[in-house]
Amino acid sequence: MKTLFLILCILLSVPVFAQVDVYKGTSGYTSDILCTLRDGKVYKKTSNYTSDIGCHVEGNKVYKGNSDYTRDIIYTIKDGKVYKGTSGYTSDIVMTITDSKIYRGTSTYTSDILAHIRDGKVYNKTSDYTSDILFTIKGDVTITEFAAIWWMVNYNF
Repeated sequence: MKTLFLILCILLSVPVFAQVDVYKGTSGYTSDILCTLRDGKVYKKTSNYTSDIGCHVEGNKVYKGNSDYTRDIIYTIKDGKVYKGTSGYTSDIVMTITDSKIYRGTSTYTSDILAHIRDGKVYNKTSDYTSDILFTIKGDVTITEFAAIWWMVNYNF
């Protein structure tokens, strides 16, 4: 009994890295996977190859490919604000993510909503129509991981 308890404690203490799949629109078909987030890396489609890493997350930064060079930082995320590169300047805020809404720049006006998220589905602007679902995320992601997925879906396809 003690052995079983010890094995359970060890298994529960080992971190489990879940895979997050991102599907085109409302699809759930493997053939419609746009990208896959695994271990902080966003792969093209269902690939496992290092050469198919579009970007990766490290701390609060999103890097191009598998690079760790400062010049390859795509985004820096602070307090729901997504900055261009390594910048921390307000003028370099690409988008603001708050209350499941993605706003253009620093705006919080309804007219500047780029997309919103509900139940893992990312809708175009303020629409709630199924036909306006841009992509579906199957799994939980952080704001930084979402920014990486956003970049991958919007700038690599």
